[in-house]
Amino acid sequence: MTGNVSAAPSTLHGTERVRLAVYNGFARTGRAPSVPELAALTGLAPDQVRQELRTLHASHDVVLDPQGNDHVVMAHPFASVPLGFSVMGARTLWWGGCAWDSFALPHLLRDEPDVLVATRCPACDTPHAWVVGRDAPPQGDQVAHFLTPMHRAWDDVVRTCGNQRLFCSTDCVDTWLRRTGQERGYVMDLGTLWRLARDWYSGRLDPGYTRRDPVSATAYFAEVGLHGSFWGLPD
Repeated sequence: MTGNVSAAPSTLHGTERVRLAVYNGFARTGRAPSVPELAALTGLAPDQVRQELRTLHASHDVVLDPQGNDHVVMAHPFASVPLGFSVMGARTLWWGGCAWDSFALPHLLRDEPDVLVATRCPACDTPHAWVVGRDAPPQGDQVAHFLTPMHRAWDDVVRTCGNQRLFCSTDCVDTWLRRTGQERGYVMDLGTLWRLARDWYSGRLDPGYTRRDPVSATAYFAEVGLHGSFWGLPD
């Protein structure tokens, strides 16, 4: 489905074997592999798998359920819980962790030239769907609103992702903000969202992937057209 083998190469260290098995499992099936499945895929004992998952959680490579550390809630851009988006490929259905991650999936999944991203406006419940591919942004006047500034994103990452949503318009954003008592975050059009998602996760399914450091992250944000302190950039 993704052009990646199901088992992580045994020559890699344990943490990377588990990381690859989690990500490729999500990519193939749309769900998080269990600890027994990860043990079978990596050749590691279940207790070692659990330890490697905790290491990956600490490095922000996965997000574990605080109520049960055996369960992977998120491995961006994949999610095992519904956070407002569904993403349908040719044969596989994924939960989109947020607007950003949902638009990122076709760029990461090598055998999916495009996907159908579906959601509802949080303000008025209007359904929306876009065919999102790798060549150009989808058409539409809808906007994305991100609530949490990037320097606070990992304070509660599930809440952060759950509040990166797509709205009918800025009017709907304003309605939702008044209803919820939240302060405005950052609003962008679909083209900017698509550019943000396009290369953010490049290489995440490959051995040796490393997360962007803060300097390269802010440079990427500026390159795709973002600005302001929300992203750690000048106004």
